[in-house]
Parts: sequence; structure tokens; C-alpha cells
Amino acid sequence: MNTANTWRQAFSIYAQPRVLGMIFLGFSAGLPFLLVFSTLSAWLRDEGVARTVIGFFSWVGVTYSIKVFWAPVVDRLPIPFLTKYLGKRRSWMLIAQIGIACGLVGMGGANSQSELQLIAMFAVWIAFCSATQDIVIDAYRIEAVVPEHQGAMAATYVLGYRIALLVAGAGAFYIADYSSWQTAYYVMAATMSIGVASTLLIKEPEHKVSELSRQVEHEIEGVVGSLSLFGRLGVWFSDAVLSPFVEFFRRNGRAGLLILALIAVYKMSDITMGVMANPFYLDLGFSKKEIADVSKIFGFFMTIAGASLGGVMVVRYGIMRPLLLGAILVATTNLLFALLAISEPNLMLLAGVISADNLSGGIATSVFIAYLSSLTSSAYTATQYALFSSLMTLPAKLMGGFSGVVVDSFGYHAFFVYASAVGLPAIVLVIVLMRYQQRIAG
Repeated sequence: MNTANTWRQAFSIYAQPRVLGMIFLGFSAGLPFLLVFSTLSAWLRDEGVARTVIGFFSWVGVTYSIKVFWAPVVDRLPIPFLTKYLGKRRSWMLIAQIGIACGLVGMGGANSQSELQLIAMFAVWIAFCSATQDIVIDAYRIEAVVPEHQGAMAATYVLGYRIALLVAGAGAFYIADYSSWQTAYYVMAATMSIGVASTLLIKEPEHKVSELSRQVEHEIEGVVGSLSLFGRLGVWFSDAVLSPFVEFFRRNGRAGLLILALIAVYKMSDITMGVMANPFYLDLGFSKKEIADVSKIFGFFMTIAGASLGGVMVVRYGIMRPLLLGAILVATTNLLFALLAISEPNLMLLAGVISADNLSGGIATSVFIAYLSSLTSSAYTATQYALFSSLMTLPAKLMGGFSGVVVDSFGYHAFFVYASAVGLPAIVLVIVLMRYQQRIAG
């Protein structure tokens, strides 16, 4: 088979219905994210809120990073009435989506000058419901197709996610420029109806349990059941909370700690930089419309190109080599923002830097999602993936909270060099794991 046919077969994966369907679930997952992150940062900065306070607001995103604590409940607990008719995954999706819409309505009704605390409370609620939705959508995505298709599922998920970011980013900017930020949030709340409709239309995936998972649960149940005074509650806790972690280390052995370390640092450079991106563009003197045109719309197509390329690379070359490429590209492109910080404001230069950043981010994101998906057991899909995705963002979110302090103390140039440097550990860990896997295979 020649190379052209091989690449053609790799791209044909995107024609499968369930792969295409991830676009809509990705949209539902992506819509609330910017509304409690960089779009919220831009709203607050536009209203004159101090950058240090904006940096602290980014800690709302820590909610996404601790979702592992309630993922076992989502993985195991049925919702009365809804689970019977919609299934385990779809019932939790619907509840989370309604919660997001209600939170956005509440945030839109708050005054950014006198009710910052109320805005923060609504932001935390939205982030909690959004993180819950992420738990369920991630579980659905992994359970819906075979492992070989996860790269493509990740790519179409990223496509939908990025369309949502376009709506919640550029769309919110346009609405705010034409009307107000409050109106923008009301419109975003209405847009969550796309997620609700998707949840009602998709089919519940099959839930499988491996023999290793049954064995692990049986062993832990024996210990917990003999020690617990609450019998059934102890067994439920062991199956839902303890077994997913034991199974992961039983399956990966000594490499488990290296894998968790890589997950913790892989997105650190990208997330750390993202907190100050929109305030940076505004402080350079670009208007909200220019930011929307370049960073949201133009950058959107580069992200989709990168995500699609990343999905194909997983089919063509496996996961580890594209994973290394993504880590290198993300760290490198942050240095381009440092160059932008010491240059005269120029739309063409801004477009070039954002294009490189979004292309590399798209590749890294789709490949990394495929990598995380490959690490889960079918018996604990939601809990294990929530552990991985929580670990993926928690260190970066905590670090990102101090981004405003770094900018105010040292300037944007030093901040972007710093954001690039924190990506170096990810590159090293990917190389270490690649060599470890080669030794095991040899």
C-alpha cells in the first residue's frame, strides 16, 4: 500500500457518524469554559478591574481540576427517573447543561462594579456544572468507539469545542461591543440549548467491565467489607473510589508515577499563558473587534487544522511521537508572544503569532486527549479520565492565578518567557516515557 492510500485511509475516519457527532458534544463542553476564563477576564478588565484581581479570578478554573472528587459519584450513581429513560451518561449530561444555562443567566444579571462577589459565585457554579458535564462527555467519548478511533474522536471534539470558544470568545466580544457584556452572557445561556438537544438525540454507549477490574474490586471489597461497619456503603466506596486508582497502578506498574507526572505538566505552559492573553491584547492597544477578528476567528481555523492533523498523526504514527512534537511546539510558540510584547503593535504580527500558537495548540490538544483516553479502563472511564484531566489542569491553574502578579512585577515579556520555560518538564517526561516503553517492548 502506498503512502497516499495510507494517509487517505487515516483521514477517512472522520466520516464515521459517532466521530462526527462529537462536534456537538464538544461545542456543549467548550461554551462555558471561556465565559469563566478569558472572556470573563476581558469583561472585568474592560470594566476597570485590576489585573491582580483578574488573575485571582482565574482560580475559578481550579474547579475543573478537582472534578475527580465527584467523578466516582457521576460514574456510579443513577439520577432518579432520568437515568431510567436516558441512561447513565445522558442523564448526567442533561442535568449539568441545565445548571450551566441557569448560572450564565445569573452572571448576566450581576453588576460587575458592585457585585464582583456574586459574579465569582456564579462563575464557580458554572465551572462546577461544566466540569461535571466534562466528566460525562469524556466517558461517553471513550466508551462510544474503539481505542484506535480516539484520536479522531478527540479531533472532532476539539472542532466542536473550538467552535464554542469562537462563539463564547469572538461572539461575546461582538455582542459586548454592540450592546453589553450582560447581554452577551444572556445569549450564551440560550446557546446551551445546542448541548441539551445533542444529549437528547445521541444513543447511550455500551458499558463494559474488564476481568482485571472485577478482580481488583473483589480484592478490595474483601478488605473493606471486613473492616467497615456500613457494609454496602463500604463496598460501594471501594468499587467507585478505590478500585479505579488501584487498577491503574496494577496495569501500569512503576511507569504509573511517570505517567501522572507527565499529565500534570503537559498543559502547564499553554494554560499559564492563556490567563493573560486577552488582557495582553487589550493593553497592547487593540480594540475588542480586532481581538475578535484575529485571535478568535482567524486563530480558530488554525486550531482546527492543528487538531485534525493531530488526530491523523495518531492514526498514522501512534501517540508518543506526536505527543512529543506537541509539547515542543507549545513551549516554543510562547516565546513568540514574548517577541510580540517588545514589538510595536501590528495586526499582521499578531495574526502570525496567534496562528502559530493555535496550530501547535490544536496538535497538542488532540494528541493529548487521545493519550489520556488510551490510559483509561472501560470499567472506570469517567473516574480515571477525571483523575487525568484534573491532574492535567490543577498545577497550571494554581500557577496561572499568579500570572497577573508576574505581569505587574516584571512585564509581559518576562511572563511569556516564564510561560515557555514551564513547558520544558513535559518535553523531558515524554522522552523518558518513550525510552521506558522501548525498553519494555524490547
